[in-house]
Amino acid sequence: MSFNRRDVHRSLIAGAVAATLAAASQFALAQAAPQPRASEEGGMRSGKIFTISNSASGNEVLVVGAGTTGALALLARYPTQGLGSGAGLGSQGAVTLSGDGRTLYVVNAGSNSISTFAVRRAGLVLQSVHDAGGLHPISVSEHDGLVYVLNDGGSGNVAGFRNQNGDLQAVPGSVQPLSAAGGTGPAQVAIGPDGDVLVVTEKNTNLLLSYALAGDGSAGAPQITASAGTTPYGFAFDRRNHLLVTEATASTLSSYRFGAAAPATPRVVSASVPTNQGAACWAVTTPNGHFVYTGNASTSSISQFAIDRRGAVALVAAAAADTAGGGAGDLAIASHGRTLSILAPHTPAIFSYGVGADGGLTPAGSFSGLPAGVVGLAAN
Repeated sequence: MSFNRRDVHRSLIAGAVAATLAAASQFALAQAAPQPRASEEGGMRSGKIFTISNSASGNEVLVVGAGTTGALALLARYPTQGLGSGAGLGSQGAVTLSGDGRTLYVVNAGSNSISTFAVRRAGLVLQSVHDAGGLHPISVSEHDGLVYVLNDGGSGNVAGFRNQNGDLQAVPGSVQPLSAAGGTGPAQVAIGPDGDVLVVTEKNTNLLLSYALAGDGSAGAPQITASAGTTPYGFAFDRRNHLLVTEATASTLSSYRFGAAAPATPRVVSASVPTNQGAACWAVTTPNGHFVYTGNASTSSISQFAIDRRGAVALVAAAAADTAGGGAGDLAIASHGRTLSILAPHTPAIFSYGVGADGGLTPAGSFSGLPAGVVGLAAN
């Protein structure tokens, strides 16, 4: 299905139903949340953190940022016109911002769709709701208008789209399988910074899948690489196209490079470097490419690693920050690189930290008024 601005009048009833369902949810405390003002400095385009409720009765984007007192607060919520799963997705990348920061993409795992929002100074504007090209979407990635989604339902697959003025158009030849038909436990999909490779991690098979991307956005058959460690989960790229992958079982981090002769095949640089924490599952890199952080689920902590020019990683701080027992989930760094945020699903809450020149983290506030089941994190 495809919903775009020309179809707004057709969706008024559906929008009203979704809003009513959302208002009846456990998340009543957000009902009085003010909408962001266009006159606010930067508006919705800076200083905001985005997550999704993942509610099975009506998914919503939740926007957190500095409130009237300066403390983190829930500023707004926006129905996605889709349904969440009502349970954790076991993934990274359920919410993502486009490279230019002007579009937000979110998964609707319960209704097999992707919602696209324009990020404007005055707020978010729903532009389209599109079929995800598979069942139970859990992760989405964008590069220069090319969008790929990871579906873990049924046999599992990746599917590609082009963003055409807010509407997603399927890319012919983009639907590709995972390593097996079902049961692989995929965790994340992401397009590399050069736009020529797509990567998927599989938790259950301990495999990395890489797909060469053609100029038209179509994907080649998956190239299969054994993970350096057990249970590859979330990952991030640095600005030199190195791939940094968490490994949940031993709570380690591995790095890879893509050789010129085989751009779709990752080669190990650093193998399974310990965090000395528990269950490293999520990863994010600083925009300057100097540091990578892992979110460690069982120790409610964030580990900091340095990245050298070759892509090798070294542990800087095993517990650079913690969430006071709130758990650790998705991580996000603002585009300017000075603020890092983490989702703490046990509380549930969002914790934010200032990022120093040395990569050190300084507490910068938290917000604990989120509904149970929130997933995904993006920030600008």
